[in-house]
Amino acid sequence: GADLKERAKMHSSEVSSFVSRARATINELANLPVPTIAAIDGTALGGGLELALACDIRVAASSAKMGLVETKLAIIPGAGGTQRLPRTIGVSLAKELIFSARVVDGEEAKSIGLISHVVEQNEAGDAAYKRALALAKEFLPQGPVAMRVAKLAINQGMEVDLVTGLAIEEACYAQTIPTKDRIEGLLAFKEKRPPRYKGE
Repeated sequence: GADLKERAKMHSSEVSSFVSRARATINELANLPVPTIAAIDGTALGGGLELALACDIRVAASSAKMGLVETKLAIIPGAGGTQRLPRTIGVSLAKELIFSARVVDGEEAKSIGLISHVVEQNEAGDAAYKRALALAKEFLPQGPVAMRVAKLAINQGMEVDLVTGLAIEEACYAQTIPTKDRIEGLLAFKEKRPPRYKGE
């Protein structure tokens, strides 16, 4: 999250500019055309959780601490938290967490759907990072164009009704048809070998 001691010294116009830049940066992360995974091994409060919410997948250690705690400071999450948290865990529960400024650990975060995986912390303090890396390795062999358009179809489809979402999916699928990777995938399947995708 933000450095609150630094924030206390800022003029109100500086705060608005700071939050605007943070929001823009976090939106850029959310719009990256590749899968993103947040590994939370420590504390993700306020802007830290907003950053994690902009990722496609979140993994946390059971001992991690997460929350949108801004209402304790008489402000609200300003870098996407009021929009991404309800879309992740549901409106009522998101309101409860934001209104109470409650901090949850990895186990509770998993139980409410805030994170996809919870792992016991290890001595090195990087258990979530290692789990995130293992997930990333599962994604790597897949076709790059397919990954990009699958993310696009999911992200855009979640903002519209089902009929429109299905049309988005159709348009995204169409982008994979003329690719060399699609032909390579079919050939590799036929030849019983791993595909060698090039993102073309």
